[in-house]
Amino acid sequence: MKVHSGSFSLRTGKRLEVLDVTGEVQRIVGESGVRSGLVTAWIDHTTAALAVNEHDTDLWQDILDAFTRLVPVRGDYRHNAKYGWAPGEQNAHAHILNCLVKPDVTVPLEGGRLRLGTWQSVLFIELDGPRSRSVHAQVVGE
Repeated sequence: MKVHSGSFSLRTGKRLEVLDVTGEVQRIVGESGVRSGLVTAWIDHTTAALAVNEHDTDLWQDILDAFTRLVPVRGDYRHNAKYGWAPGEQNAHAHILNCLVKPDVTVPLEGGRLRLGTWQSVLFIELDGPRSRSVHAQVVGE
């Protein structure tokens, strides 16, 4: 069994933003030489998340709008008060949303390719940007 790890960096431009990172994850899979197995993409950030969903920018905005309705950016959060955040710099919402979406996704591999459905993509979700971020991927298989 092979194990291969790789990473890539990205820069977000907005407080809340969705970026398609499927190509970068697939690049790491290609470098691994693994034809059959699993890839786990992971972020080591507590104010961002990863998901598998459709590559549709209108849907992405719907998701971000729903996040904002569920967990408003500005709210009476103890975390923000504890650190003395200025009103425009609150980030408790981002930590809460990270718990709902999660910092990782695992995708099966077939023939050296991500086994994604027709409409599926690996999405990076920025919840507290703009920031520089890293995505790590580990490929396991044969």
